Amino acid sequence: MEHTISSPVRCTGIGLHSGKPVELVLRPASAGTGILFVRRDLGRPVRFPARPEWVVDTTMATTLGSGEWRLSTVEHLLAALRGMGIDNCTAEVSGPELPVMDGSAAPFVYLIREAGIRAQRRMRRRRVFRHPVEVRDGNRWVRVIPSREFKLSVAIDYPHPAIGHHAIQSFCLTPEGFARQVAPARTFGFLRDVQRLQSVGLALGGSLQNAVVLDDRRVLNRDGLRFPDEFVRHKLLDLLGDLALLGTPIQGHVKAMRSGHALHQALVAEIRANPSCWTLETPGAVTEPVGQELPGRAPELKPARA
Repeated sequence: MEHTISSPVRCTGIGLHSGKPVELVLRPASAGTGILFVRRDLGRPVRFPARPEWVVDTTMATTLGSGEWRLSTVEHLLAALRGMGIDNCTAEVSGPELPVMDGSAAPFVYLIREAGIRAQRRMRRRRVFRHPVEVRDGNRWVRVIPSREFKLSVAIDYPHPAIGHHAIQSFCLTPEGFARQVAPARTFGFLRDVQRLQSVGLALGGSLQNAVVLDDRRVLNRDGLRFPDEFVRHKLLDLLGDLALLGTPIQGHVKAMRSGHALHQALVAEIRANPSCWTLETPGAVTEPVGQELPGRAPELKPARA
């Protein structure tokens, strides 16, 4: 069955680039709607369906466009909605970017749980892969291969003493596993890049409160990392959010090496261009996925309720 949230819920945070307050309101949506973003700060509502054809930029974040208007940093909320099994939801935003919150998807998971989750009468369809689909850019690649369930394998390799090489193999998604093991992983960046961006009026909301920040040798956050492999967990989170733009859950094993938003959207485009590699199916029965569970716990987070 498809699912939506049971009641409206809201939070307020700051935009990563503007540094200004942004309000986000999640509302239930009827079956078959999908995920719909709406900007409410422009005099009239401007809608941004969470679909691949609405993606206009993948620099540093995934950005949707509607005419002259933009809405950026949608991937963390999309990951939370997909990870918690939400098919239909309207997300109203009071600015050009979603609130960055703590740099992870955990605050959005908290919002979804506060709102409650409600089953709908429409059956959920899955995109079942029969043949592999892959995109490459040098030594960076991402692919999806046939599998009996949805699995994610992600690897990163940074020439930095605090990051290095980390990999997650065959992580099978469940709402509880996502909420505890993936959602709390924060975005990360380098101090020199933050300073450069702020010098040209970008990343004005970026701080140690909403990102893992590194200098040339170490992590600068006083409390350190939430997980020893928090960097690769966040890459998995980004991948899940970007794949949510397909509009339907995947039955297949997605593998990624050194990937990013641009490569994720290239894979989405390649999937759409090769319908002979997959079929849309409605499973006759729901089975519990099995696979690797990642160690760790999610922190307590308490955004405001509508």
